[in-house]
Amino acid sequence: MSSVITKVKVIRDLLLDLKDIDVFHYRKPEHDKSKRYVVWSEDGSNQSFKGNNRVEEQQITGTIDLFTQIEYDEMVDSIQDALNTSGHVSWRLDSVEYEDETALIHWAWSFSVA
Repeated sequence: MSSVITKVKVIRDLLLDLKDIDVFHYRKPEHDKSKRYVVWSEDGSNQSFKGNNRVEEQQITGTIDLFTQIEYDEMVDSIQDALNTSGHVSWRLDSVEYEDETALIHWAWSFSVA
């Protein structure tokens, strides 16, 4: 079984490879005034496969959130392309909504790394 941290770093690395966008883990710092950014976090595990009284394989789950002012932001496709080409990640687009408080469009994905 590969380590939990190795699986988390798969997501970190594919997001940090994106061009022209700030990427944050857990939350955007308050002092940062970006109006276009990604926040991601791991939040637990999904299916675990057990054998010999121990966990043999574990899937790590989490979320990726894109915040943008751009109506048809190409970053959406860039994120999904990165997730698709990783070879280790299953994912789904959970929601897209406009947030009145921030005046930003919020795209949200969930992921699982095996």
